[in-house]
Amino acid sequence: MKKWFVIMVIIALLAFGTVIGFNWFVQQKTKEAIANMPEAVYPVTAITLQSVNWQPTIDAIGFIEPNQGVTISNEVSGIVTSIDFENGAQVMQGNMLVQLDSEVQKANLKAKQVQLPALKADYERLLRLYKQKSVSQQDLDNAESRYMAMQADISSLEATIDQREIEAPFSGSLGIRSINLGQYLQVGTEIVRLEDTSSMKLRFTIPQTQLSRIAVGQPVHIYVDAYPDEVFEGQIAAIEPAVFYQSGLIQVQARIPNAHGKLRSGMFAKAAIVLPEMTNQLVVPQTAINFALYGNSVYIIEETNKEGKTEKRVKQVNVDVVERNGNNALVTGEIKAGDQVVTSGLVRLSNNSLVKITEDNALKLPASMPTL
Repeated sequence: MKKWFVIMVIIALLAFGTVIGFNWFVQQKTKEAIANMPEAVYPVTAITLQSVNWQPTIDAIGFIEPNQGVTISNEVSGIVTSIDFENGAQVMQGNMLVQLDSEVQKANLKAKQVQLPALKADYERLLRLYKQKSVSQQDLDNAESRYMAMQADISSLEATIDQREIEAPFSGSLGIRSINLGQYLQVGTEIVRLEDTSSMKLRFTIPQTQLSRIAVGQPVHIYVDAYPDEVFEGQIAAIEPAVFYQSGLIQVQARIPNAHGKLRSGMFAKAAIVLPEMTNQLVVPQTAINFALYGNSVYIIEETNKEGKTEKRVKQVNVDVVERNGNNALVTGEIKAGDQVVTSGLVRLSNNSLVKITEDNALKLPASMPTL
């Protein structure tokens, strides 16, 4: 029994020893393979930094508004007897747009106007008699009050008739009418939209921290989706005197010439307030920046000599991103003009990584964007 037990122990030790020895052999061979493996060379793209001029802007978004715009409606109720405009027509201030039925008011006006001369003559006759001490002051006052009351009635009727003749309050473009001939209109019925689009306005907000950088008359570039390749030039026309305390934003209004009529009210627009140009600045593509919670950095390529061979290795340098504009970013830090900065392939890099500069057209913007 003891002999059998000793034999089993020896067999187990031999089995475990074989496994351990094999694993040790594999590890040694792996270490030798890694030690003899050539250092990885990472392909990257790079640009050489140059000092350029940078045009800083303050970006905002807003909606286009007309110079003047109003929805025409009626002050009094009545039946539409005349529509004196065409949909989409250009009108001048004072042009007749819509007339409501006013026959009853005109008849009453005519009746009052017929009575006015007699009341006037009666008042003037009593005035002469009063001067001659032939009538009392009360008789004269009664005649004067009847005469003035009739004048007031006539003025009231004329104003009522004017309210039934709806005119354009300013020159501009009409929209599509919402009424029909013979329709009975309640007070305040929307008739048609009238807008003065000779110049447009853009209302937007900016943070109060940017208030010191803007002023009335400052140029503004406006971009709208309807004309993606066109920049509309405007100027700051007004700045709200108060900051909205709940958000810390201040409202700004820009005026935009619209001689060609391309801009329409309600358009979503992007605004870029143009600030004084900055010279001798360093600008890199945003793809070259490694954004991280502990700070932003870029990789600079440096050439080193090793055993008579020239190698390109990267050095990670911290930078501050001052502003962004499209794919570019204005940066400051321990970089200078002439440095080669990695623009793509950053994910696999670390300090002192060996790199190879390659050509890559993936980051180049196409001449035209594909459409669905």
